[in-house]
Amino acid sequence: MRIGITCYPTAGGSGVVATELGRQLARRGHIIHFISYDQPFRLRDFTRNVAYHQVEVPNYPLFKYPPYLLALANKMAEVALYEQLDIIHVHYAIPHAASAYLARQMLAARTNGRGRRLRFVTTLHGTDITLVGSEPSFADMVAFTINQSDGVTAVSESLREETIKTFSVTKEIVTIPNFIDPDEYRREAVAGDRRALAADDEKIILHVSNFRPVKRVDAVVQIFARVAAEVKARLLMVGDGPDLPLARREAERLGVSDRVTFLGQQDEVAGLFSVADLFLLPSAKESFGLVALEAMACGVPVIASRVGGLPEVIGDKQAGFLYPPERLDRMARKAIQLLTDGTKHRKAAVAARRRAVGQFSASRIVPQYEELYRRVLARQPEA
Repeated sequence: MRIGITCYPTAGGSGVVATELGRQLARRGHIIHFISYDQPFRLRDFTRNVAYHQVEVPNYPLFKYPPYLLALANKMAEVALYEQLDIIHVHYAIPHAASAYLARQMLAARTNGRGRRLRFVTTLHGTDITLVGSEPSFADMVAFTINQSDGVTAVSESLREETIKTFSVTKEIVTIPNFIDPDEYRREAVAGDRRALAADDEKIILHVSNFRPVKRVDAVVQIFARVAAEVKARLLMVGDGPDLPLARREAERLGVSDRVTFLGQQDEVAGLFSVADLFLLPSAKESFGLVALEAMACGVPVIASRVGGLPEVIGDKQAGFLYPPERLDRMARKAIQLLTDGTKHRKAAVAARRRAVGQFSASRIVPQYEELYRRVLARQPEA
């Protein structure tokens, strides 16, 4: 198939999954065309069967805000026409599905309705529903773009149910979870890298996020401070965002700033997972929790909040450990237990890797998208 993919090209989970999906589909022989305002950050090297088309947004004085939705729709229509795309897969309802709908209408008008109808699939990742969609001014638009999609997926059953509950959705929503490449995300022997980050006798606790309020980075530091009172450990904070100063201040307030290292935004995190002993994710909300899955694939036990899609990712109390978001004391106690009991830690690490590979490997998930594309293309278009 000839498949267009539109996503945000930044380091968020949706961009990571969309880019990796395109790469995996290309390896399986499909022709992939990425359409976005910038090249996805995990698409820096040449990949066979993959092309990138940049959306140029006009900057006229007449526009108070750049009309990205319209520029994207125009580029989608152009690529679909000249590259003979079979389908476009957009990640996020707003604005990407709206742009795909406009592109479809543009192509239909250009061919007077006699050309092949452009099909598009929309994947819901979370904040397009929980944040953007919850705005009353956008609610009708979100519902409209979902209902106009030829196929709709959600990355977790929790998100699917929330979407149906929140919006007037008539379109079937299929749950297809995020995935990892087990060959890329696996624990490697990186003793030299570990010594560059922590002392030999220090345990390494890791957190990776976009440092937004929902990630509760201050809670990460609070858990670590309780652990550090009993275990010689170091906290690695990976990422950047509006709450970075909050995390720094909290580390200073709790007297652990000398044991917290802020590494900033990192494009490649598999190596960091390989040096970690524990991963913390005490989020207020997670539609899926891709970083938790990546940690598990590298044999890192996860301690996280029991919210959103995290229970679907982490499962029972073997591969990871879930607690109410406010119970930082219980998260800290479990962290101390795992870091001081080698047998329990090894058991959790093995279970984490087994679950990640067994349930969420690319070889298991990507064919589900291929099957959805085939069903969409075989289906008679709705009036």
